Amino acid sequence: MPGLATTETNATSISASPVVSFDICETYTSFLKNQELSPPLAAILALSKLIETSDAGTMLELVKALNDGAGALKASTSNPISLNAGCELFIAFVTLLPHDSACFSDLKLELVRQGQKYAAEALTYRDKIASLALGFIKDDSVILTHSYSRVVMKTLLRAHERKRISVYVTEARPRGLGLRTYEELTAAGIPCTVVLDSAVSYVMDKVDFVLVGSEAVVESGGLINAVGSNQIAIIAQAANIPFYALAESYKFHRLFPLSQYDLPTHTANILSFPLSSGNTPPTTGAIKPVHERSSNVDYVRQMMPEQIACNPGVDYTRPDLITLVFSDVGSLTPEGVSQYVVGMFAG
Repeated sequence: MPGLATTETNATSISASPVVSFDICETYTSFLKNQELSPPLAAILALSKLIETSDAGTMLELVKALNDGAGALKASTSNPISLNAGCELFIAFVTLLPHDSACFSDLKLELVRQGQKYAAEALTYRDKIASLALGFIKDDSVILTHSYSRVVMKTLLRAHERKRISVYVTEARPRGLGLRTYEELTAAGIPCTVVLDSAVSYVMDKVDFVLVGSEAVVESGGLINAVGSNQIAIIAQAANIPFYALAESYKFHRLFPLSQYDLPTHTANILSFPLSSGNTPPTTGAIKPVHERSSNVDYVRQMMPEQIACNPGVDYTRPDLITLVFSDVGSLTPEGVSQYVVGMFAG
């Protein structure tokens, strides 16, 4: 695993005295408070901290502790996909690469240093991707993006420094993160318009290409991203519009979904029908009794939290719908991504 210069001023060292209590989930959450750290990097740093506090005396014990820690992290969130990519990458580094430390305590110290070094280096990956993608953005480009992505924002802001661009961004319900993208792009002086999720096909003929971020890029070369990405890709392909994904290599995930229902986030509750009963179904929050309504006001119906909970947060986009994946390791076809991911975990 290429190296994360420590995110702290001084590199930490392995404590000589054992730590009585270590909460990996709390540690992971504390790393996420740094807005520059994405879940995979926070997971790598949390696992590095676990090694620092571990009293494991053999590689077998250490790997078990790391797997247990990764399991605890995955169990702590409803969407473990992105953080699991980081866990897999770090544990593969620990187990697959040769180590020549004289004693096991020195080995643990070196693993901590390498984890921190990698995370620090990985913070530069968005800049690399932005520079790479810039060559594909022509002057006066009209771009469609989806939801909010830090690497996409970095790329759009970099393009704005040198070229004239305009951006359509989807609202991205239910979280509405597209509005955050709109606010930041508008503040930077980039012409931007918010598009209803249901109006993607309406606007597609006006754009030059689609640019999205990623939760993960999987072994097939497919993409896991904010829900709605898949339908945007389908519409883009039908309109012969390029669909580009931006993904840091630490989001490459050894996962091979064949459909939406193979994703780790899918549960029996997703898009399930309610159990039949004689009870009146819950109404949406904006509907008021007739006597409280004004005749000249149109009330907007909104989904209730329990209805939103029955919907997916991410979806899977097949590799044949993706034109290119821009990463810190280069611009790759989905087939190229597949080959790279296999090589990452081959030792």
